[in-house]
Amino acid sequence: MKIILDAMGGDLAPEAPVMGAVQAAKDFGAQITLVGRGDEILEVLRKHSIENLPAGVEIANAEEVVDMHDDPANVIRKKKNSSMVIGLKMVAEGEGDAFISAGSTGALLSGATLIVKRVKGIRRAAMGPVMPNKAGGRTVILDCGANAECTPEFLLQFGLVGSLYAQKYLGVESPRVGLLNIGTEDTKGTPLQKEAYALLTEACKQGVLNFVGNVEARDVPLGAVDVVVCDGFAGNVLLKSIEGTAMFMGSLMKHRIFKRNLFSKIGYLFCKPGVDEVMKMLDYREIGGTQFLGIKKPVIKAHGSSDALAFRNAVRQAMDAADSDISVELEQELKALSAVEAPEND
Repeated sequence: MKIILDAMGGDLAPEAPVMGAVQAAKDFGAQITLVGRGDEILEVLRKHSIENLPAGVEIANAEEVVDMHDDPANVIRKKKNSSMVIGLKMVAEGEGDAFISAGSTGALLSGATLIVKRVKGIRRAAMGPVMPNKAGGRTVILDCGANAECTPEFLLQFGLVGSLYAQKYLGVESPRVGLLNIGTEDTKGTPLQKEAYALLTEACKQGVLNFVGNVEARDVPLGAVDVVVCDGFAGNVLLKSIEGTAMFMGSLMKHRIFKRNLFSKIGYLFCKPGVDEVMKMLDYREIGGTQFLGIKKPVIKAHGSSDALAFRNAVRQAMDAADSDISVELEQELKALSAVEAPEND
C-alpha cells in the first residue's frame, strides 16, 4: 500500500509532514511518497541527522505550493505543478492508494472532486470526522465544513455515506443515524431539517439506513447516535464547540482542581494516567485527520497545525481508509437511494 503525502501543506511544513512520514514508515511499514520541493525535504532529513531516505519513503518533486490565499476554484488550473495537485493526480492515476494534505481545505476539496472524482451518484463530498463518545463508541459527523449550504437530498446522501462508513470503518453493524436539530420532535427545525427528516424517514422504511430521528447537539458526544447528519456550517460549529469544551474542561481540572493545594496535587499523581488517557482520546493529533467521504479514493484533510505525530497518525488513518474502501458498495447503495428521493414516482 502506498500513501501520497503533501510535504508542503500545513503550518509546520515541510518538517512536520516529513518527520511524520518517517515515523509512520517505521511504525506501520507504510510506503510513503512525499510530494514537494525535494531540496527542502532532504534538508529536513539532514537536520534530523538522516542522510539517506528511510526505507519505505520516497520523494516526488513539486516546486509549487498551494497556500491559504489561493482561490480554491483556480488552484488546479493555475498551480498544476503544486504538491497538492501532483499528489492528487498520482492517486487518481493509480500511483497511490490515498492522499493526505494539511493545506487549504477548499483547494483540497476542489482538487479531490475534479481530479480524483466523486463516486458515481454522489452530489457533494462531505467531511466526516470521527469523535469518541461517552458510550464508549465513536460518532461520525457529516458534514463538518465542506458544504455550508445543503439541500435535503444532500443530507439524505450524507446519512447513507455515514452509515456505510460506520459499518466498514468503525465496525458498527446497524449504525444509528440522527439528524442534528434544535429538538427531537419531527416538527422542529427549518424547512431544510423538516424535508431532510421526511427523506431520511422514508429511507429507513425502505431499509436503506437506520434513521432514529432528530438529535440535539448535547446528545452527540453522549453517544445517542453513531452518525449525525447536518449541513457543513452547523457541523463545523458542533465539532469545534465539542473540541473547545473538552479543552476548557481539561484545563479546568488541571489548574483549578488538581493544583489547588498540596493534597490535590498528590491526588493528581494518582489520577494522572486516567486524565492523560481521556485527553489523548480528544486530541486531534491522535486521530490524524478528516476524510472526504464520497470521493473515489481516500483523501484525508489533516489539521492545518498538524505536527509530526498528527501526520504519523494521518498515515495510519489513510491506510485504514484504503483497506475499508466503501466506493463500490456506496455506488450500489446510491441506486437504492434514488427511489427514496422521488417516492411519488414509484
